[in-house]
Amino acid sequence: MAEWWSIEVMHGESSAFRWQEQHDSVLIEAALTNGALDGSWHAGTWGVAFEVLFETEQQWQEFRDLPAVRAALDAVPDPVSGLLIYRGRGGGADAGEPRRPKPAPAAGAVSLPEPQAEPHLDLTGASPPGLANAGVAGSPAR
Repeated sequence: MAEWWSIEVMHGESSAFRWQEQHDSVLIEAALTNGALDGSWHAGTWGVAFEVLFETEQQWQEFRDLPAVRAALDAVPDPVSGLLIYRGRGGGADAGEPRRPKPAPAAGAVSLPEPQAEPHLDLTGASPPGLANAGVAGSPAR
């Protein structure tokens, strides 16, 4: 059964888009000449993802072991934490889109206080000022 494999490259000291421009032809050619059934590029604010479909895991391993592919992967903008390689599309085998990183926490992410109950005023036992000694409203004063 054919399986998707993903290579995600995040921006680093240089742009992942620039990396894609420099290596996309080599990666596409290497994938096609090693039995890829399908492939696609996705771009986001975080970087780029190359997703490729191979019939067998052996074909994927042969693709990965090619010197041109290894050189492209060694040249990613952030070699420490800017490269993810995994089976499937977008972080899961059934996902139709590449994985998107969660936004970084910011000041706007602080939780808001719980809403307080509205103050309740009981005005049934109060009389307007100046009428406190007059008795019931509308009755003559004594």
